[in-house]
Amino acid sequence: MAAGDTTITVIGNLTDDPELRFTPAGAAVAKFRVASTPRFMDRESGQWKDGEPLFLTCTAWRDMAEHVAESLTRGTRVVVYGRLRLSRWEDKDTGEKRSMFQLDVDEIGPSLKFAQAKVTKMNRARASDGFTPDQVPDDPWNTATPANTAGSAAESRPAA
Repeated sequence: MAAGDTTITVIGNLTDDPELRFTPAGAAVAKFRVASTPRFMDRESGQWKDGEPLFLTCTAWRDMAEHVAESLTRGTRVVVYGRLRLSRWEDKDTGEKRSMFQLDVDEIGPSLKFAQAKVTKMNRARASDGFTPDQVPDDPWNTATPANTAGSAAESRPAA
């Protein structure tokens, strides 16, 4: 991310299945829209009401794009974090100036508020990303005992 980027988190539902395409250079790109509708309590009626929905076009790149297209479908409630971008152009037919906000996705996942998910960790084999499949990075969720740990806690205490 660059300094000054506007980052936001959006929680909403996918309006359609993600559309996966590939650039001429072979990079995967997934486009999808998220609808986020605020709800509020109408104190006069005592009932929940929907506010104005926000429809936001999102773009995910490379491996994440493929994971999104494989994992998420229309209607899935998601949590999306990314950089807000403003696109401007001129309509070819009318000559009118147009603009649209989009979200360049940095992180995305299913919301677990009303659903369950099973996570499958992917092995990455590219040397340039600093991760090799045989090495386990410092992962606080990893329950495996490191191979180089020997002895018990009593053996590691200093002698009195």
